[in-house]
Amino acid sequence: MKKNRKLGRGVAVVGAGMSKFGMYKDKDSKDLFAEAFNGMIASVDKGIDPNEIDALYLGNFSNDFFMHQSHWGPIISDLIGMTPKPATRTEGACASSALAFREGVFAIASGFYDMVLVGGVEEMSKRTTEEVAEGLALATVPYEGRVGFTFPGVFGAVATAYFAKYGANREHLMNITIKSHNNAPLNPKAQFPLTIRDMMNAKMESMKKKGLPAPDWQDEKAFLGDPKANPAVAWPMHLFDCCPISDGASCMLLVGEELAKNFTDDPIYVAGIGQGSGRGFHASPDMTYFEATRYAAREAYGMSGLQPEDVQFAEVHDCFSIAELVHIEDLGFFKAGEGYKAVADGATRLDGPKPINTSGGLKCKGHPVGATGVSQLFEVWTQLKGKAGKRQVPNENLRIGGAHNLGGTGGTCTFTILEKR
Repeated sequence: MKKNRKLGRGVAVVGAGMSKFGMYKDKDSKDLFAEAFNGMIASVDKGIDPNEIDALYLGNFSNDFFMHQSHWGPIISDLIGMTPKPATRTEGACASSALAFREGVFAIASGFYDMVLVGGVEEMSKRTTEEVAEGLALATVPYEGRVGFTFPGVFGAVATAYFAKYGANREHLMNITIKSHNNAPLNPKAQFPLTIRDMMNAKMESMKKKGLPAPDWQDEKAFLGDPKANPAVAWPMHLFDCCPISDGASCMLLVGEELAKNFTDDPIYVAGIGQGSGRGFHASPDMTYFEATRYAAREAYGMSGLQPEDVQFAEVHDCFSIAELVHIEDLGFFKAGEGYKAVADGATRLDGPKPINTSGGLKCKGHPVGATGVSQLFEVWTQLKGKAGKRQVPNENLRIGGAHNLGGTGGTCTFTILEKR
């Protein structure tokens, strides 16, 4: 019988910050983290003295490869004036900063620290697309990497398996892409703040100006179904099913529960936290779910005493459109094989009963891998604080949100539940 674990001391989030995600020729990792850190300082309602922070936990996947620079914990600690206090780097591929958050929670729950900074950073755009693909492929298991199984191929295989098992098709993935692009323009931090219709109309206008015949796209799905506008990357994954190359940083300030009201009248509390690990797909009995996500979800639900239906909205790891579909089933929001139908019915839209990726998700907000986990938690925190502006979930009793982060081909997965009390 699995034990429902509890924290020895409650933990609260009292501040959070995030850089704008994008591709920057004139900014580096230090610039981006400074932007996120300054945003975090400004977000603490009653103010914060940075000298009171006890430690830093920083997620970074592979700036070693992307930037030929390692040892980012003390580099960032020095940047923000925290030396000689301890700085620890965590690495879990795309889940690196979710692990930083988890370690920060445990450090406070143990009673060893009272206040810690957690965050992540990644700088990817200084490399070519081929080099980025090579760098990201370092997170595959060795067998997958040796046979050339890069991430578009991995999730193309997941989509093919899902289609075959449950009867979904590319149009169901288009529903996810369109929804994410509808949310993104409402997020000032998003890398691609454009709807699919915006891009479709811009493309048509450009072709007209060039004197070329404009395609007869009647709607977004016609645009996404045109292989010239939306070419295949790894079938059935097409260009608009894939997240972009991104630079960015994010951070959060965690404190002991009993101290939280010293910093804000409405702290957001850690209700449940879970992490799982998974085997490579070559050894997996089924490619339509992630074993590690299901384990992490059970752990988080057990700690919080909550059920999937209690989570009112969530950010999930949509590195590819099919990933969002699989995750919302693995987290228990919808039954296996039923998620694509729920998406088609509008259940995951901003105004639906279970909003998913209100930020625009990795697909549109961007995916600087080391920063992604905490950036997802930043969105949940922002929503629970009622500070999401035009993308605010329209629920006057918004209390519980979740963030799911996946690393590698499912080797590291986390699920975190935050709560407003």
